[in-house]
Formats: sequence, C-alpha cells, structure tokens
Amino acid sequence: MTNKVHTLGDIAQALGGRVIGDESVQISGIATLQSAGEGQISFLANPSYGRYLKETQATAVIVSPDMADECPTNVLLLDNPYLGYARLSHWFDPEPNPEAGIHPSAVVDPSATIAETAWIGPQAVIEADASIADHAVIGAGCVVGQRCRVGEGSRLNPRVTLYHDVVVGQRCLILSGAVIGSQGFGFANEKGVWHRIAQVGRVVIGDDVEIGANTTIDRGALDDTVIGDGVKLDNLIQIAHNVSIGDHTAMAALTGIAGSTRVGRHCVFGGASGVGGHLEIADNVHLTGMTMVTRSLKEPGVYSSGTGVDTNRKWQKSVVRFRQLDDLARKLRELEKKLLKRA
Repeated sequence: MTNKVHTLGDIAQALGGRVIGDESVQISGIATLQSAGEGQISFLANPSYGRYLKETQATAVIVSPDMADECPTNVLLLDNPYLGYARLSHWFDPEPNPEAGIHPSAVVDPSATIAETAWIGPQAVIEADASIADHAVIGAGCVVGQRCRVGEGSRLNPRVTLYHDVVVGQRCLILSGAVIGSQGFGFANEKGVWHRIAQVGRVVIGDDVEIGANTTIDRGALDDTVIGDGVKLDNLIQIAHNVSIGDHTAMAALTGIAGSTRVGRHCVFGGASGVGGHLEIADNVHLTGMTMVTRSLKEPGVYSSGTGVDTNRKWQKSVVRFRQLDDLARKLRELEKKLLKRA
C-alpha cells in the first residue's frame, strides 16, 4: 500500500472505524496535527495535543468518539486512535521492499537453504547450513552464522550479525548493528586469573519480535537465551546469557538484564533500567526509567528506584544525609529501647 492514495472510506473500512464527513476525500499521507496539510490524515491520541485540533489543516483526523465535535474537518472515529495511527502508518511507510533474489556480491554457502522469495542483500554472508525462509530480507552486510534459521517474513536491516545456531521466528524486525548470539560474559577465576567458559546454548527468538539498533543478546551458557513472541526491544539494550523474556514485554533503550534472569509476560521496562542476575520478574511488572532491580519481583505492579533530579547543591546535601541514615537508624532503635523500658 506504500505510496498510494486511498479514500477516507477505504481507510475507515480497513481500520474498523466510522467517518463523519466526506468518505470520498483522498488521503496520500499522514502527519501531526500541527504540520498536516491537504491530502493528509492526522490523529489525536494524547489530550495534551488537543489544543491543535481546532486549527489543524489535515484533510481528516482520527479521533475518539468523545472528541468528534471538536474537530473542524473530516473525522474518522476509532475507540483507540493511537492504534489506528499505528496500523495506518504502514500504508505510507517509504522504506523500500526489495525484490526476491540474491545480490551478486553476497556470499552464500552452498549448503545454505534460501527460499525463492527471500532477498539476500549486497555483501551479506550466509554461512553453512543456514536457512532463510520465504519473504525474509537479509540486508546489506549482514552475517547469518552456521545453522541459523530466519523465519518467514523476517527482516534483518543492514549490518546485523547472527552468530551460529540463532533461531529467528516469523515477521521479526532486527535493526542495524544488532548482535545476536555473541559469547555470554562467563568466566571462572583461578588465583586472580579469569578463564572463559564456553557458551554452548543458543538464542531463540519468537514471532513478531523487534530488536533495536546496536542491541546485543548473548547466547546461553548451557540453556538457551529465549525471547518470547511479540517482545519489543529498543536500541542499545543488553540481554545477557540464559535470560528468558516473556511474550509481549517491551524494554526502552539502555536497559540491561544480567544473566539467568527470567522476565515475565507483558512487562514494560523504562529507559536505563537494570535488572540483576538470577532473578525472577513477574508478569505485568512496570519499571519506571532508571530503576535498578536487585531482588526478585513476585507481584505485578509499578516499581521505581533512584532519586529525582535536583540542583547539584541540593543533591550533594542529600548524599550526605543518605550516608547518615545508618547512624540515624541506630540512634532511633536506641531511643525506642529506652522508651520501652520507661513504659
């Protein structure tokens, strides 16, 4: 559907919405309320942007039913305007879709299996016994290691590296610079000297997973590192060896998960969150940004840690008080004992 013109009526039918206004108007693009012009459709999902609604120049706007009377132009009613925008955004995505085939500069081992409808880009390397399924796209400069499997409709953007024995499910998207299946950080210490432990597990990625640019997922030491169906990982995330992430969990940039931790389903981790090793995180846990988890979280809910931003002068004073907390707690216990004796 990319780069095509659609009527508002066609869009409404596809998204399951209802039009108030002219269903025959033609839509050729999507934009914000502030910047949209003739032929473009916009949306209102966040009430804080409602002030732009009355002044928008968009040909149509996706809104919830309670905002329909506020819109001066054609309206597409949806209960979830943001979801409607998300689905519609793919209609106007300019990202090119390569045709099937293997670029002449790609290096493909004779034992690899490449579906006829797949695309292998320039200077990509497909190693022995790897398997690339129908409609998969392997971008320029990617490396797909020995015995890897890339599922139907999955896409590796340029310069993705899959080490050996990585399994990628169907309809996955892995952005540039991601490294999947590298050696986990495992060492044994002998008299101060570190000895590497061979990492013999795999990385197994489910269906409909997205992995951001320069994110790294280490292979398992013994068992596999597992990324469940529908997981969304932002850029610059580190997933250590033997971690398991449950279905439909989302993690924002700079999150780090230490080894052998199990994360539940439908969790949301804010940016720069950190989770220690060998822990268990329940389903439906939400970590706000920069939360550091050092113990297992057995109940769903919202968790936070750290301190809020302040001026440096006030922050320095707070640090001094933090260091005094142990002494204050000890003095408080002594006072409690004295009061109990007097009682």
